[in-house]
Amino acid sequence: MTETCEDLLNEGVCHRSDCPFSHEVLPCKTCKIVFYNASAYETHMRSNLHDRRVNKEAKRNAGLSQIVKCTVCDVEISGPGYYAPHSKGRQHVRKLAAAGLTSETDPGPEEVDVPKNCVRCDVCFTNVAKFIWERHLKGQRHHAASKFNALKGALDESERNKNGVVIDNYDGAIDFGFVEYENRVSPIRTSSVKVKNTNTTSVYIVGGRLTSETTSRAAFSHFKLVHHLTRTLIRPGYVLTLDVTFDSKRERGSFEDRLELIFEDPVVGRRFSITRLLEATVGINADYEALKASAPYVRPKQRRETQISEVTPGIPPDAIAEIEWKVKLDLHKAPRRLYDVAFGPDSPSQLASRVRTTFLPTKFINTTYGRHFSVLLWIEEERARRDLQMYDVEGATLMKDAKHPKYFELQVDGLAEKRPSVIVTDRILVKEHNSPDHRAFEGHVHIVKEKSVLLQFHSRFQPIRGQKFFIRFDLNRLVYRRMHQALGTAFNPDRMLFPHPDDLRNLRQPDAQDLARIRTFNRMIERNPPQLLAVTAIVSRPPGSMPFIVFGPPGTGKTVTVIEAMRQILHSDPNAHILACAPSNSAADLIAERLADLGKNQLFRMNAPSRSKRTVPKSVLPFSNLNSSDMFCCPPPDVLTKFRVVVSTCMSASIPYGIGVKRGHFTHIFIDEAGQATEPEVMIPIKDNADSSTNVTLSGDSKQLGPIVRSPVARDLGLGVSYLDRLMQNPLYDEREGRGTTIVKLTKNWRSHHAILKFPNDEFYKSDLEACGDPAVTESLLRWDGLASAGFPIIFHGVSGKDEREASSPSFFNIAEASLVKTYVQDLFDDRRLRLTSEHIGIISPYHAQVCKIRNVLPRTGKDIKVGSVEEYQGQERRVIIISTVRSSMDFVSFDLRHTLGFVANPRRFNVAITRAQALLIVIGDPQVLSLDPLWKAFLNYVYIGGGWKGKNIDWDPYEPVDRRVPSTASSRKTEGLTELDALIQRTKEEIINVTEDMAGLALDDVEGNVDKPWREDD
Repeated sequence: MTETCEDLLNEGVCHRSDCPFSHEVLPCKTCKIVFYNASAYETHMRSNLHDRRVNKEAKRNAGLSQIVKCTVCDVEISGPGYYAPHSKGRQHVRKLAAAGLTSETDPGPEEVDVPKNCVRCDVCFTNVAKFIWERHLKGQRHHAASKFNALKGALDESERNKNGVVIDNYDGAIDFGFVEYENRVSPIRTSSVKVKNTNTTSVYIVGGRLTSETTSRAAFSHFKLVHHLTRTLIRPGYVLTLDVTFDSKRERGSFEDRLELIFEDPVVGRRFSITRLLEATVGINADYEALKASAPYVRPKQRRETQISEVTPGIPPDAIAEIEWKVKLDLHKAPRRLYDVAFGPDSPSQLASRVRTTFLPTKFINTTYGRHFSVLLWIEEERARRDLQMYDVEGATLMKDAKHPKYFELQVDGLAEKRPSVIVTDRILVKEHNSPDHRAFEGHVHIVKEKSVLLQFHSRFQPIRGQKFFIRFDLNRLVYRRMHQALGTAFNPDRMLFPHPDDLRNLRQPDAQDLARIRTFNRMIERNPPQLLAVTAIVSRPPGSMPFIVFGPPGTGKTVTVIEAMRQILHSDPNAHILACAPSNSAADLIAERLADLGKNQLFRMNAPSRSKRTVPKSVLPFSNLNSSDMFCCPPPDVLTKFRVVVSTCMSASIPYGIGVKRGHFTHIFIDEAGQATEPEVMIPIKDNADSSTNVTLSGDSKQLGPIVRSPVARDLGLGVSYLDRLMQNPLYDEREGRGTTIVKLTKNWRSHHAILKFPNDEFYKSDLEACGDPAVTESLLRWDGLASAGFPIIFHGVSGKDEREASSPSFFNIAEASLVKTYVQDLFDDRRLRLTSEHIGIISPYHAQVCKIRNVLPRTGKDIKVGSVEEYQGQERRVIIISTVRSSMDFVSFDLRHTLGFVANPRRFNVAITRAQALLIVIGDPQVLSLDPLWKAFLNYVYIGGGWKGKNIDWDPYEPVDRRVPSTASSRKTEGLTELDALIQRTKEEIINVTEDMAGLALDDVEGNVDKPWREDD
């Protein structure tokens, strides 16, 4: 390996134009470690060590990781996160009372700069116990931090004017400012650098260059030093003017390089250097102005939880009161100590380990199944409850509704975007603003409008006009109680929960005669062998079989398949009754629409009373039941059991059991999109309604997004693994060995152009999928002039923007990418030959803030385009899909990994996003960040080789095979070296560390990570 240039390490810049040594110096600012090759640097950026220290620094910057003192008990505590459990202890409560204080007047923790028996290490910025101080000074971490600080000092020194030479019109950086992007031309902007000799003796300028010239990225730099400098004398008092140009090369985003000027003092015969950072931003100024941060990001403080101990009940909607429940739904409260064990400042894996040893059964079998999942549900519920408190409102007002005097109207910011998600029957607690009184009134939600809700309270609630209130959105526990109820039923057969080879005894793969006997209702299925096999296998299964899986990759028609299977069952068995479920209302509505020709006497769409009528498709409404208040209700058992097919969400599938429908009434249970639901959710239709003869069919794709789980602890313990996923991990469900007996994999893709399908097909589906889409659709955009390469309907547009946050929202946005999305939408609409409408285009981004920014900047003609998260697009398709990946900083990649956000290192989210497109896929992102992930790097290579590349170029060989076992560390790849280095150090200089936050440890981290997670659909 080539040695690193000593001048660079000691002085921050190399003075030699012919230096034979390496100038690849890549520091990690967070960990204070310097790396001397790209391979080691990239490995580190994806390591657990870097992840831990990023998290630790975020906590330290917010004042969360330092020792605090309890002034009441006169003891030091490990951090603010531990103060809450300490304050609930008997000793603290006793001493609080002795001091005449209450929990409301508790003075809280006091910050301690250097704890007792510790020494402050100013090199590592940490406190070290005195008894290990000597060992610390000799340790690897201290040594690495010393080298980092030395390099940082050298770089700072290189920017300083010295020896009488002054770059007098720039301090630290030469900023070319904002350059307006022009599509057809690339204007060159020039900045004059004035070098003045203020000394009494002459100096020579002996050279000048850009830092990128010393690395492999010289060809990619957008800056240029116009003058070819030779040895030039600068006399005392003289000013030398040098021109530096910036050429965007018709690219957008943020650009950086570094100017190095080398001087020589003839008196002492010594060379020295002065450097300046070069910066420019290219884009559409109007977009940047419209989308700029409304205010600097301030990490939200955690308010001390407002105590509510007494609640005056409100009045629920009529539909809830009307239902006659035959089976009582218990409260299913969590064990008292569970939250103390499952929540705290420790890592999710540590907390999960404690839960595992303290609360979970030692074996996961049918007799412990319910208890196991109940613990996970309690943890998830509490995490959701705490997340919901993000939306607590101080100082709100309530107004009597003019049309409905019995209701009070409450304005709710973010209601249309389900942030928070509020449905009819939810409870909202209202307490007098700033009152020490712990009493509150409960308001039941009766009507949900676009931006407000109408609540009904007890008659004692009589606010005066203009009165201010504290508002708390109370978590709707109904969905959790239903799952606990299902888990607690006695129906626990191994054939459902833990299938065994013995369960295969009565099963066989359908033969040619079986297939020939099926007369399909949908003629297309006759020409689709995997679909026909799946339908035949489902119909011919004997009662009481183990579950059957229809494994449906994107666009292969799994819903069409299960609809056909339902029709065949109804046709062949007059005594059959089917319960058809899905995790979401939209998926359940689709099933009902496909079965509409059964008629209102055979098909019933069972909606929850909380569902709004306006969200139900007109074609489905005739199959639903509405009461006199125009709210959905369920008919009595003797009426419900007459329908041949009942369609509902998984959650509402508890209603038949609750109103007394006999277990086993449904001979067949179908669950579509089963991979999107948690296992307890899927167990509601199964464990509440099945008996020993009921057959269950699951359809879904284990390679796409799983259930939404908010708690990292519950996720660590397995709640994020769906029932479908767990079964498919069983060898009995091997897609080849079990074909036709336990599982069928659908292989004909009717959605995407073959070029769009090829990469996910090879990566996730063993190259089994066939592109069978209608060419009139899949090839409809091959003539678009905006393609990077004719005939290849994929574009990756590389752009380096900036990850930003604003005000108190922890969600990220990237203006450069949002602006580019707008341009692509406008270009597509401008081409009249394509005849595209808003319904043909979909835009996906994993961050809520970016979704909002894109919505705000879209042209008027595109305001109806759906812009949403990956979760919102699962199961959908559009002729054109545009993806904004947002990430342009490696520092935040670990944040995404902890919270299963973003696209980096998240194969399922990646798979869903790129498989929504029928005819054109456009991906916008920073290749430097995305290529850290081997999967993304392989995709970028695929697009580059296919001719779909635009914008910022790659700095690696796209033909070199990607090692999938490790993060992207190809030794041939070179990064921007000192350009990245200076950017990091410049950001370090500009950082303002605010240590006033008091939100506790990982609890805050969880809240921030969950901001971009959609809320579960409660029905």
